Amino acid sequence: MQSTRRFFLGSATAASAARVLGASDRIRIGVIGTGGRGQWLMKALQRIAGNEIQFVAVCDVYDVRRNEAAKIAGGAAEQYLDYRQVLERKDVDAVIIATPDHWHATMTVDALNAGKDVYVEKPMVHFPKDGQAIVRAARANRRIVQVGMQGRGLSNFVEAKKRYIDTGIMGKVGLARTWYTSNTGYIRTAPPGFERKPEGLDWNRWLGPGPKVPWNPEIYFSPYKWLHYMGGMIMGIAIHVVDSAHHWLSLRKPLAAVAGGGIYYYKDGRDTPDVVSFILEYPEEVIVTFTAECLTAPGVRTSAGVELRGTGGTLWAERYVQDYGYIYTPNTKFSKEPPAAVRFKPENAENILRDWLDRIRDRKRTVANEEEGYYSSVACFMAAQALRTRSRVTWDRRWDLPA
Repeated sequence: MQSTRRFFLGSATAASAARVLGASDRIRIGVIGTGGRGQWLMKALQRIAGNEIQFVAVCDVYDVRRNEAAKIAGGAAEQYLDYRQVLERKDVDAVIIATPDHWHATMTVDALNAGKDVYVEKPMVHFPKDGQAIVRAARANRRIVQVGMQGRGLSNFVEAKKRYIDTGIMGKVGLARTWYTSNTGYIRTAPPGFERKPEGLDWNRWLGPGPKVPWNPEIYFSPYKWLHYMGGMIMGIAIHVVDSAHHWLSLRKPLAAVAGGGIYYYKDGRDTPDVVSFILEYPEEVIVTFTAECLTAPGVRTSAGVELRGTGGTLWAERYVQDYGYIYTPNTKFSKEPPAAVRFKPENAENILRDWLDRIRDRKRTVANEEEGYYSSVACFMAAQALRTRSRVTWDRRWDLPA
């Protein structure tokens, strides 16, 4: 953003932490949650941004992870156990939040109120009230938020949308089929030797707003399987492809959700399904379906994607690109467009990270901003509630965001 431009933040705390970034200024970043994903994001930012950024603080409840992140940062980043100390620093412009999901809401609101721009991993939240709190804080403090729903930046999804959906070639779409199969995160187990909690790991701090339970290495090393920490396959991975369906078709608020599934094989104490499926209905006269299982992992290749079926034909795109990034098959009754199968290289979150940095400078909306993150999270929340209650869950007007 131009050096003469000013933003007046909604709180004294935010105002004290804000600064105006010029094109040549380094964006100074703190990383909260420096496990596998947090470290991957750090390395990705270094690849795509280089000298544009500087990691000045890293925070984690486990000293091993903090040390690893500090090395990635080149030894210049201060280490913290308490994330609030990162937010108190005046020289932190933005933070990455890559903790387990149950911490996302609290940390994101605190960061926004401290005047920091935020990249928060998906799902942004598990519950509507928490998402509404983030939206309010972002608006009040005029902060930039990017949610790690990387499908909105994947080149094959972006090109397919522009070429076939935005042009009207797909015609009337009635079904968006989404899936995420063979995800190995849901069969992960704790490595040997962690029967006793490591001395340098603050387990109570890790639990935070979650249920207070004794040290359990299966929860720490595989939180994906547990409802209160990562939400299972509905909140943890459905969010990716459901959000891609939202992005492609400009969807936001489902009318209703129904769901089915259960723990059919992995009787290992988990409290989320190993097989699940749900249907979301939308006022745009389209349904979005989702199917996931982990019974085929790890022997079958992970697959995740979206397929639209409409009067113009079918449009298919895969997140884990092997050969083709998207395939279009025309319905010759309505479409004269030729079939297409377009090759792409695999991508991850690099494009939405780049978008986040650019938006920190120009203060425009990110591609996966907090409102989009909210509606996609609530869609998955509705499906999770439908599964839990074995009932049809309808949209509640109390979940609407104010204009």
